[in-house]
Amino acid sequence: MLKANISHLPKDHPKVEFGRIGVLLMNLGTPDGTDYWSMRRYLKEFLSDRRVIEVNPVIWWVILNAFVLTKRPFASGEAYRSIWNEELDESPLRTITRSQAEKIAEKLSDAPQIVVDWGMRYGNPSIKSRLMNLQQQGCDRILLFPLYPQYSAATTGTACDKAFDALKQMRWQPSVRVVPPYYDEPRYIEALARSMKDSLAKLDWEPEVVIASFHGLPLEYFQKGDPYHCHCAKTTRLLREALGWDEHKLRLTFQSRFGNAEWLQPYTDNTIEELAQEGVKRLAVVTPGFSADCVETLEEIAMQGRETFEEAGGEKYALLPCLNDTPDSIDMLEAVIRRELAGWVDLDVSQTAEQPAERTLAASGTHG
Repeated sequence: MLKANISHLPKDHPKVEFGRIGVLLMNLGTPDGTDYWSMRRYLKEFLSDRRVIEVNPVIWWVILNAFVLTKRPFASGEAYRSIWNEELDESPLRTITRSQAEKIAEKLSDAPQIVVDWGMRYGNPSIKSRLMNLQQQGCDRILLFPLYPQYSAATTGTACDKAFDALKQMRWQPSVRVVPPYYDEPRYIEALARSMKDSLAKLDWEPEVVIASFHGLPLEYFQKGDPYHCHCAKTTRLLREALGWDEHKLRLTFQSRFGNAEWLQPYTDNTIEELAQEGVKRLAVVTPGFSADCVETLEEIAMQGRETFEEAGGEKYALLPCLNDTPDSIDMLEAVIRRELAGWVDLDVSQTAEQPAERTLAASGTHG
């Protein structure tokens, strides 16, 4: 870290530090525990986000505090307990995101001026606390990396909002860049395809159908201009091409809907049930929109999905793991980071993922 020459300044002048570059990995978040009050705090922060819930705030405040937060913490706590990392007393999402940051820091060791950290939009460690920590270490330039391959205002957008809120409180704001969505990055698609092939090779059976399940989004948000559905559709199409599969073999669905409004379809749970009822006996599910396994993959898809499939007549079922902190995942994230830091620091970008030739979205109904 560089230190300015302050010999000519008064002795009580604050220390001036600069010259380092921060990289902040940002993910959704996690409760601190599975007990009622930990879950309630987490859910209140999450469900109070105006990017996540866009209904009338006065009406939603009453619904949230009078109904949702009195019951949902119990059910959510039970779900988290089923996948909790007991050894470290934390959720898998926190364990994996920390590991991703540590491994990326090792890969960037050729640039000692770079500091890699991680933070959560909801829960701890907060994005604000990690940004302040990076600034205190002398980072006057910070690369924000939302770990959402596909952009949505309710994920990438709100994570950036939280970072910008923290910047508003800084007297000396660092310069900031944001990594763009990487839903069609060649290295991302290649990593997904290899991960799927490796996971399928470990099964002693071959799935008749594989579902690519992405987190859901209210249909209204898409109609207002959110590009999320288009990004998910393109990721799925590119993944099909990389695997040499057709639309019957790899199907796009959306999970985790909440409330009574219509969400993006087809729904994952309904599709799992329908496939079993139609006679499909062997089914696998992959979740390309999640950078790390979490309650939505390990509990909702792996456990609830299996139960739904088997009760409807299915026999063989498997969740294929997320990219997590595997070598392919870290190599891909590193390549994106090296490319996005260009101009700030002289890095070897020979492994940088190539830019797709075209990033346009179809204006018609055939997205992706």
